[in-house]
Amino acid sequence: MKIGEKTFVSLSYTLKVGGEVVDSASPSNPLEFVFGAGYLLPKFEDNIKGLGKGDKFEFTLTPAEGYGETVAEAIVDLPKSVFMVDGAIEDGLLEIGNQVPMSTADGQHLVGTIKEIGEDSVKMDFNHPMAGKTLDFSGEIVDVREATDADLMGGMMAGCSCGCGCEGDCNDESSCGCGCH
Repeated sequence: MKIGEKTFVSLSYTLKVGGEVVDSASPSNPLEFVFGAGYLLPKFEDNIKGLGKGDKFEFTLTPAEGYGETVAEAIVDLPKSVFMVDGAIEDGLLEIGNQVPMSTADGQHLVGTIKEIGEDSVKMDFNHPMAGKTLDFSGEIVDVREATDADLMGGMMAGCSCGCGCEGDCNDESSCGCGCH
């Protein structure tokens, strides 16, 4: 069977950015998803469409084909008071590189990465962690089968593949703070 609409795909992959491995899934613990359900980057799916079990793949996605270019307006200074709960900031929260789940005034969930910490403010980057990066994928199709009704209801079966590194279940907002669902 070949990968196409309403197929359930299991694949192993390695994602490199700038030659460094940033994410992977092994054949024993593959990424599993329903093709065309919208959980993966469209250009990723374009590159594996028509492949079958045992087929290998290798391709590169430009920032525009991946998570977009870095947007300067998504890097903002926030007052430290935003991070206070009951008048205090949690120990270890405000550290450069930490990813902090937040919400906008209208309830939209975002994840920001702490870039700088000032005396009264924190510089946060709300771009996707992979924005502006060229993504080099390689891997192998572990299995392809017709998607069952249960598969179609679930869409994505194995953790997060957005590149955020959260290792969470992106179908469940309570266990994934990356905002990619």
